[in-house]
Amino acid sequence: MSEVAARLAALHAGAFDAPWDAAAFDSLLGQAGVHLAETPDGFILMRTVADEAEILTLAVRPSARRRGVGAGLVGRGAAEAAARGARRLFLEVAEDNDAARALYARAGFVEAGRRPRYYARADGSRADALLLSFDLAARLP
Repeated sequence: MSEVAARLAALHAGAFDAPWDAAAFDSLLGQAGVHLAETPDGFILMRTVADEAEILTLAVRPSARRRGVGAGLVGRGAAEAAARGARRLFLEVAEDNDAARALYARAGFVEAGRRPRYYARADGSRADALLLSFDLAARLP
């Protein structure tokens, strides 16, 4: 297991109820097109393939939330995806994750679809995933 994967897994565990383990991060980091941007309080993990990019996960330490860390990471990730040739950026977010939805709305993402009952919750309930998209091409000079 890499040191980077262990660090990402530890931060992810503090940010999510169903965190990814170090093996999952190790696997993702070894895949073509995957890129990472980090700060001491968070990270964004993305994949760019051809002219599309996807935010695989964005994690911010709970004690650092609402301080611009997430917005900064989204901006860095979008810039890197555009530099790699992406023209559109996608992500999935739980419909009931109001803070994340607000972050992405402020960044300019719009709803492009829905996956019913996609996220399983610890209590056995399920939440819809919203598929959001961002037109990088419209933002490029």
